[in-house]
Amino acid sequence: MPVDFTAIDFETANSSGASACSVGLVKVRGGLVVEREHRYIRPPFPHNEFSEWNVRIHGITPDMVAGAGDWSVHLPALREFAGDDMLVAHNAGFDMGVIAKTSTALGLAVPDFRYLCSLQVARRTYHLDSYRLPVAAMAAGFEGFSHHDALADAEACAAIIVHAAARHDIDDLDRLAHITRVKIGAIGPVATRDDRAAHGPMALQ
Repeated sequence: MPVDFTAIDFETANSSGASACSVGLVKVRGGLVVEREHRYIRPPFPHNEFSEWNVRIHGITPDMVAGAGDWSVHLPALREFAGDDMLVAHNAGFDMGVIAKTSTALGLAVPDFRYLCSLQVARRTYHLDSYRLPVAAMAAGFEGFSHHDALADAEACAAIIVHAAARHDIDDLDRLAHITRVKIGAIGPVATRDDRAAHGPMALQ
């Protein structure tokens, strides 16, 4: 179905959510991928040590990001790429946490984004033994990609959402969230406003 959104995936240098070292972005218009972007990111001190475990998973080394810009360069690029899109990520709490924590580590304002988790959508759409990204993507007809490559993972995430929207016969991410009973999340000032609206005095009237 002709859904519009931006899919995103991060890789991190270590277990810290503020150690973003790679990001993949995929813009979907009318259910089709129309733009892709991958960027290496130089993690901020003191979150810039690369753990052996993480390097083994994604293959990114300190040398590969040594000449890259830090998050202060990449955040404006993310905002320009995504525009007013809802973001989509697999296990989205992790990726949204990376945006928030890496921004905070550099003293940057956490940006406004609404987001939908493709992992949760997959759980309400398919009947699988596992809902890990490669398995859920295969159910959506997207397979043979390089898992833990940020751009490939973002494309896989996008494929899940496009396929799920078609399966549920809807063309809007808000409706997809509603029909699958998956909560749309938010980060940044919009999250604070949403929380106040849900829990403030007016919400009780």
